[in-house]
Amino acid sequence: MIKAVFKTVLLLGILFVMLYVGMNNTHEIDFRFPIAGWTDKKPVHGSAALIYFGVLAVGVLAGTIFHSLGGSGSDKGGGKKSSSKDR
Repeated sequence: MIKAVFKTVLLLGILFVMLYVGMNNTHEIDFRFPIAGWTDKKPVHGSAALIYFGVLAVGVLAGTIFHSLGGSGSDKGGGKKSSSKDR
């Protein structure tokens, strides 16, 4: 229960930072990401807040996918985890 509350508070903190960044960065910017290739020649032009949000969204999506695929690898046995209630 406390773990879920902590995760929710952490998510709300991240959302607050995104809101704060969006309120204070309303100007237009050119976003270049040379590793991707195509943004080096033709940068993405848009609101700074939307681009920051897009980068965050890609990161959260990637983290969710990696987490759902197994993550650390220490729990890949597929067996039932034992807890104090099982004893």
